[in-house]
Amino acid sequence: MLSVKNLEVHYGMIKAIKDVSFEVNQGEVIALIGANGAGKTTILHTVSGLLQASKGQVIFEGRDITKVPAYKIVGLGMAHVPEGRRVFSQLTVLENLRLGAYTRKDKREMEETLKMIYTRFPRLEERKNQVAGTLSGGEQQMLAMGRALMSHPRIVLMDEPSMGLSPIFVEEVFNIIRDISASGTTVLLVEQNAKKALTIADRAYVLETGNIILEGEADKLMNDESVKRAYLGE
Repeated sequence: MLSVKNLEVHYGMIKAIKDVSFEVNQGEVIALIGANGAGKTTILHTVSGLLQASKGQVIFEGRDITKVPAYKIVGLGMAHVPEGRRVFSQLTVLENLRLGAYTRKDKREMEETLKMIYTRFPRLEERKNQVAGTLSGGEQQMLAMGRALMSHPRIVLMDEPSMGLSPIFVEEVFNIIRDISASGTTVLLVEQNAKKALTIADRAYVLETGNIILEGEADKLMNDESVKRAYLGE
């Protein structure tokens, strides 16, 4: 479904991503794990068109999207839940959700999706007229996820969805990711909480200073001694 080939990304003179290649198959949950500064967020930003690659290709469903702008990539079926949630804090919950569907033309289908979002996130329906900036961190994360799903994507890129959340909300967020995957949506997950990420992923790639140093099935990486020492605190 998604193929990243020999990707290189620069910030000025600094090479942040160095010849990275990986694949995501339809229906999979793929985790990118690694320490802060390893390049995980940069990869997501490049895949979704927010950053330009210096070299390499991003192929989505057989189409080269390396130079396609972000707003057009959403229309192709890819949504991005950014690090730090980035909700529109002055707008209501409902206004945020409707903005997530700006690429969709069929209003009736959009309303059906909104009902589905409210079923999956009942708290958002309870707070639909509340200004998003007044929500708790966990609620804002749910809103960011709901907003992404409003575009009816075939793949969702999620960047640090558990960051800064209480343990209860972390559990809830990961349950939602499981549900999203079970409903047929492919997930590419960047997550600092490597243990949690590996429990829900099918496969994972380990990043270190812009390089992929390890890849494999998530349960095997969970039992890999070097991964345990470096990322699982064992």
